[in-house]
Amino acid sequence: MTQEARVAVVSARAARMRHDIIEMIAEAGSGHPGGSLSAADIVATLYFGIMKHDPQRPGWPERDRFVLSKGHAAPVLYAALAQAGYFGRSHLQTLRKLGSILQGHPDCLKCDGVEVSTGSLGQGLAIANGMALALRLTGSTSRVFCLLGDGELQEGEVWEAAMFAAHHGLDTVTAIVDHNGLQIDGACSEVMCLGEVAEKLHAFGWEVREVDGHDVEALLAVLSSPPAVAGVPVAVVARTVKGRGVSFMEGDAGWHGKAPNAEQTKQALAELRESLAAADPEQLSDAPVTEGGDR
Repeated sequence: MTQEARVAVVSARAARMRHDIIEMIAEAGSGHPGGSLSAADIVATLYFGIMKHDPQRPGWPERDRFVLSKGHAAPVLYAALAQAGYFGRSHLQTLRKLGSILQGHPDCLKCDGVEVSTGSLGQGLAIANGMALALRLTGSTSRVFCLLGDGELQEGEVWEAAMFAAHHGLDTVTAIVDHNGLQIDGACSEVMCLGEVAEKLHAFGWEVREVDGHDVEALLAVLSSPPAVAGVPVAVVARTVKGRGVSFMEGDAGWHGKAPNAEQTKQALAELRESLAAADPEQLSDAPVTEGGDR
C-alpha cells in the first residue's frame, strides 16, 4: 500500500469513527464526546496504520497493546474496535446500557480488544510500563501505546510512571498526549497549568515528538518510527481540538461529558456525514472491517 493510500484509509476510518461516536453517545443519552472526537485521528492511525493486531485472535501474543488511559473517551476505542471487527456494529447502540459489553469506561472482562479496564485517571502509563516489562521478559518486541489526556497529566502517578519508564529503558512504550487544552472544568491552563508538556517529558528522560494530532500523515510518521536512541521511551505530544469535526463542539469544554440533544445530534451527524463522504463514500457502508492494522 502506498503512503497516500494508507493516509486515505486511516482518514476514512477516523471520519467513520467520529460519526459512530456521536451516534452512540446520543443513543446512550450520556458520555464524553469532546475528548473522544479529539482523539479519533490518533486512535484510527494506531489501529489501521500502525499496530499489529488481529480481531479474530484478541489474545494473540505477538500483538501490539493499546492502553486508553483517558478511559472516559471509551467511545473512540469502541468505534475503532467495531470497525476492525472485534464485535458487531450493532453493539455500538448499546453504549452505557445495562448488560452491554460497552460500558461507560472500557472493561477488559466484557469486551474483546480492550487490553485493560481504565477510567481512574493517571494509571494508564504505569500499566503500560508493566505490560512492556512483562513483554521484555518473554523476549517480545511488541509495542505498547498509551493515550493520555492533557488534564490527566495533573495526576502525580503519570510522572512516577514517566520516571520509571526512562529508568528501565522501556523503549517499546509510546505515550501519546491528546493535548486539546481543555478538561471538564475548563482550560487546563486555568485549572492547573501544565506548563510546557514537551519540555517536562524531555526532562524526565523521554524522546519527545510534537505533532498536529489531526494530521494523519504526520501521525503515521511519528508513531511508526523507532526511538532515535535505544533504551529511550517515546512521548508524542499531539496538538488537538476538543470536539473535532462538530462545529459547535470544537474548542468548548462544555462538551467534555454530555450528550447532544436530538436537534444537536441531527446537525452533528449531518456535518460528519459530509466529512465521511469527502474522505471515502464507501465508508458510509455498515459492513464491518475485519482486517487489523499493519505495522
